[in-house]
Amino acid sequence: MNNIKHIFFDLDHTLWDFETNSDIAFAAIFKKYGVNTSLDKFLNYYRNINENYWKLYREERITKEELRIGRLRDAFAKIKYQVDMDLIDNLSVDYIEYLPKNNQLFDGTFEILEHLKPNYKMHIITNGFNEVQFKKIENSGLTKYFDKTITSEEAGVKKPNPIIFQYALQQTNALPSESIMIGDNWEADIMGAKNVGFDVIYCNFNAKPVSENIKSVSKLIEIKQYL
Repeated sequence: MNNIKHIFFDLDHTLWDFETNSDIAFAAIFKKYGVNTSLDKFLNYYRNINENYWKLYREERITKEELRIGRLRDAFAKIKYQVDMDLIDNLSVDYIEYLPKNNQLFDGTFEILEHLKPNYKMHIITNGFNEVQFKKIENSGLTKYFDKTITSEEAGVKKPNPIIFQYALQQTNALPSESIMIGDNWEADIMGAKNVGFDVIYCNFNAKPVSENIKSVSKLIEIKQYL
């Protein structure tokens, strides 16, 4: 892989431990607003609901606001906990504020970035919201490792739309043949980048079946075997 000059990372679920940080944020805002229900029960439903809402958002089938409100409304409905829309609105706003205050990263994040930084230009491509993603990167100590951060709001489309990858190449003066995408989402990161001509490494942290012709790792530090 001597031709690779640019490494593009996904952020959430790849470097930044979204589930852990999200759980901490919910614990804080539930306490703030006196939400008197089992947090574990809520989160058990919320995680899948949130994943489905993000899929709809990637596919341009819902708006940012529908994602922020709908995922909370549906999770509370699942556990049959009565909440009014004012509380849901307050929770959705505070969740976005609290989320980047908690910045646990996956094991090996700093070690692999230190390993890669001397030899490659590194960037981030993320579908997350601008007002949150840049805070996550700064607060978690990742800023110094990355030259460019490309967000879907900036590009106008979301992964796996080829336009965001083409936009990223333009912003970084990179060619597809010298670029590799590293991420956890098969559809958005791996297939999206591969379809534009990037090489790819799949962060297969949940040990899903993977085609033999796709490079994959179960831990970030295993990226060393490829780069």
